[in-house]
Amino acid sequence: MKNHHYKATIRWTGNKGTGTSHYRDYERNHTISIENKATIDGSSDPAFRGDKTKHNPEDMFLSSLSSCHMLWYLHFCSEAGIIVTEYTDEATGIMTETADGSGHFTEVTLYPSVTVTEESMIEKAKQLHHKANEYCFIAKSVNFPVRHVVKVNVQ
Repeated sequence: MKNHHYKATIRWTGNKGTGTSHYRDYERNHTISIENKATIDGSSDPAFRGDKTKHNPEDMFLSSLSSCHMLWYLHFCSEAGIIVTEYTDEATGIMTETADGSGHFTEVTLYPSVTVTEESMIEKAKQLHHKANEYCFIAKSVNFPVRHVVKVNVQ
């Protein structure tokens, strides 16, 4: 077994001068820094007093599932001789907030739209989404279903 290690620095930037003296007295803004990569400006979801112009953890979680799936999918297509020329996913997720204020995701649906170069590739291109889901590190780490509604076109 091989371990991979990741490191990120999250820095709260929302102190308006009085820290967390009251729920409404601070911003949820923060930065996400990873060595040698662009810094991401983050906040909480606007439903939780966040800045709607910044990425929130829920957005990034959904994006992680989608991009992990895409990267595995493209890998398996390249191995299978399926030539993909375009890939777009309009992923959606449902997070349920509970009575105590906590919450959890209950499902994510990926809507990958893929373009391949030949009609003979369509069926295999559709099937490889199942394999990508089985291998995606992020999808294998969640406790809810990750569904797929696949569309494959020919260029």
